[in-house]
Amino acid sequence: MIREIVEATKCKIDINDDGTIKIAATDIAQAQQAIDWIRGIVAEPEIGVIYTGKVVKTADFGAFVNFLGSKDGLVHISELQQGRVAKTTDVVNQGDAVKVKVIGFDDRGKVKLSMRVVDQATGADITDQVGAKPQRTERDDRGGDRGDRGGERRGGRDRPRYAGGGDNPYPVDGDQPPVGD
Repeated sequence: MIREIVEATKCKIDINDDGTIKIAATDIAQAQQAIDWIRGIVAEPEIGVIYTGKVVKTADFGAFVNFLGSKDGLVHISELQQGRVAKTTDVVNQGDAVKVKVIGFDDRGKVKLSMRVVDQATGADITDQVGAKPQRTERDDRGGDRGDRGGERRGGRDRPRYAGGGDNPYPVDGDQPPVGD
């Protein structure tokens, strides 16, 4: 990797045993290119930081974006833009340059990104203007809180409870069957 950086930037790079990296170059632009490249390799994505990336793959559920050197993350279809998106390719295509904000990490450490909260023209964070979506909890992933299902068997909130449950037709409150049954 270091050889590739040296060849591409024409810089001299020394890495000491303590992790210190020294870059020497005759051109400041080449030195900066080498610094940025190395930072992209060693940097970790931070929540809330906006990066410029490139769409490397689209899928029905969103787009994979390469950012911060060799890091990839997913922009879910709901985070592509404001409003409903029918198809990922209606908004982005493979090879597009986009600005993304790191909004979190999933349970496997994968990076979750959003384009919806970033002004694509300026790269400004517009979360305050468009509003952040609430983070989903584990319970939400299973369909949310389903609420009261009626408590006792065969009786909901609006129905009387029946003695003994099951198919007994007589309410608990002591009502007797109608005469003639």
